[in-house]
Amino acid sequence: MLRHLPTTHHPDLLVGTEHNDDAAVWRRPDGTALVATADFFTPIVDDPKIWGQIAAANAVSDVYAMGGKPLFALNLVAWPRDELPLEILSEVLIGGHESATNGGWVVAGGHTVDGPEPMYGMSLVGEVDENSALTNSGGREGHALVLTKPLGTGFLATALKRSDPEATQEGGRLQAIYTAGVREMTRLNAAAAEAALQVKASAATDVTGFGLLGHLHELLSASGLSAFVDIEAVPRLPGVADLVEEGFVAGGTERNLDHLEPHLSGGSRTDRLIMCDAQTSGGLLFSCDPAAATEAVTELRDGGHMAEIIGGLQSGTAGQITLRN
Repeated sequence: MLRHLPTTHHPDLLVGTEHNDDAAVWRRPDGTALVATADFFTPIVDDPKIWGQIAAANAVSDVYAMGGKPLFALNLVAWPRDELPLEILSEVLIGGHESATNGGWVVAGGHTVDGPEPMYGMSLVGEVDENSALTNSGGREGHALVLTKPLGTGFLATALKRSDPEATQEGGRLQAIYTAGVREMTRLNAAAAEAALQVKASAATDVTGFGLLGHLHELLSASGLSAFVDIEAVPRLPGVADLVEEGFVAGGTERNLDHLEPHLSGGSRTDRLIMCDAQTSGGLLFSCDPAAATEAVTELRDGGHMAEIIGGLQSGTAGQITLRN
């Protein structure tokens, strides 16, 4: 993930810390704005169709994190055609198309290049009402924090790379976390974004490569607040702590924690690693009035989401996070 690259300045290009810096936002004369984003990665599961679904759900997340509606996408593909048959690529593209159909956006084309290893993702364009767009800078003291998906997909992806395929099958040691992880990574954040809009969320972000604490730190820094997180309230995929103890920790997760250490207090190293886990197709994190947060969580859980109120915003040193047992 590259940040702080120079951008072309234009009066209609909305840039700044309050907007998701993985996306570009373009103001239109009618009061709406276009959101443009892109993401792609190598396979994290063996099933090509599921990989396609996950990659599409991950790519569109930036649009949902701003309360936007995805409109259309272009496929982005690198494929070692001399090593892998194109029939497998067809399955990947079918998976991406299924996610797009479920989310109501159109896959309008794309581009494929030869590459040493397979990569797939999407470039997406969405639409958002500028007046109701979700940003990460509006957090308010006393507001509750809602997380809409469980943590642990980074540990799962690392464990999959180091395990035999049988580990995810019936009776395998990764079966439970794999089944739950696939369900969550293929789940679109559309309902979560709608819930955030309905409760008039004061701030929002999606939880991806910087982990829960990394993205929360960004939200707090932009909002000028600190926060507390109740460790036991944070939803996790089944068996995540076991994977941490077994050493299935990605380098990105370690770097996330190293970067955040000066801004954290409380919690064990295992808890901190889990909350710094680099997520793929993670959930939304948003703040809102505590009563509204309860309503949002109830609605999301009724819809199958593992959503929880995990903490709250408070005054204090901007960006500081206290982990409470």
